[in-house]
Amino acid sequence: MARLAGFEPTTPWFVAKYSIQLSYSRTQKRDYSKGFKKGKGVTAICLIVMIVYPSEAVACCSLWIIMNKAFVKESSEDNDDDLDVAQPDVPAGTKNYITPAGYRRMRDELLQLIDVERPEVVKLVSWAASNGDRSENGDYIYGKRRLREIDRRIRFLTKRLDLAEVVDSSKQENVDQVFFGATVEYATEDGEEHTVTIVGIDEVDLDIGHVSWISPIARALLKGKVGDTVTLYTPAGPQPIDILDVKYPPPDSGG
Repeated sequence: MARLAGFEPTTPWFVAKYSIQLSYSRTQKRDYSKGFKKGKGVTAICLIVMIVYPSEAVACCSLWIIMNKAFVKESSEDNDDDLDVAQPDVPAGTKNYITPAGYRRMRDELLQLIDVERPEVVKLVSWAASNGDRSENGDYIYGKRRLREIDRRIRFLTKRLDLAEVVDSSKQENVDQVFFGATVEYATEDGEEHTVTIVGIDEVDLDIGHVSWISPIARALLKGKVGDTVTLYTPAGPQPIDILDVKYPPPDSGG
């Protein structure tokens, strides 16, 4: 077997180096919980070589440090993909309906990110980058990660606002019928009463009863009138619900 870089293929250094490279290349084709398991494999190989060949301990430790940094860097970059929280999609062929209040909140958040938070993080990253080794610089690593989060959120908000169709329910004329923006009081078959407000998919807040207009309960209620009994389809089967009251925001309330 030919010499490679001055080492015999059978020397401990050669064995450790190419075993680690082989381990790394194999893990690229599998989901190995990112860098954690990759790092454990590198450590195990190096420990075995150092035990069997103590004279190669220094060289093997150096190789371990180099390769472990590579795994950690790759892991941190891969983990950024996990920051993409699944967002509800706008149904095909429909508009992204949103209340005026919801539109203002999203617009204000976008401006806050662009005008305040992003410039502050950029300054932090620039300052941290000037302090030396970036691979072990906590401020730099955090800043870059936060910058990616902000840019991702900016892209999402920009896209959503571009597609938004603002619906001012305070101007609704058929106030006894359920449409987008209505606050509906209804009763289930067992007599339990509930109140929900039908809002856009980016405004959902179940803690205060705000449900998406594409949710099962909203689909059941929409276009119903006070006194109607409509059908809610659930995994347990269809359930009748009675519409008790329908309310809309007062005029000029901003939805």
